[in-house]
Amino acid sequence: QLQLVESGGGLVQPGGSLSVSCVASGSTLEHYVIGWFRQGPGKEREGVSCITNVDGRIVYKDDVKGRFTISRDSAKIMVTLQMNDLKPEDTAVYYCAAGTFAAPGYLLRRLCMSRAEYEVWGQGTQVTVSS
Repeated sequence: QLQLVESGGGLVQPGGSLSVSCVASGSTLEHYVIGWFRQGPGKEREGVSCITNVDGRIVYKDDVKGRFTISRDSAKIMVTLQMNDLKPEDTAVYYCAAGTFAAPGYLLRRLCMSRAEYEVWGQGTQVTVSS
């Protein structure tokens, strides 16, 4: 049974960088879509980025484009979110999630940013951006 564990969160100053990772156990991520979500204080959980492990298609939330990079390892057991030029509004608990939904090109953005499409969730890791 697939389980996900996030790591790498922490405290960083505005403009700094952090990398958060999602490691799978019980299964590889080969046939999953992996999404990164975040939930800030008093906010709903929102999609940040996703990657399809079958063919490597990637989606980013508009306000993280150019700052965040999602990647996967060759063994397909880990997905990493590299976050640069962090802003206070990026402060949140970051969660990774795995889903087995099919995502044709024109639907990928809508599906991969939807919490309802994912079956397995990690426990989350806190990212705090503050001076």
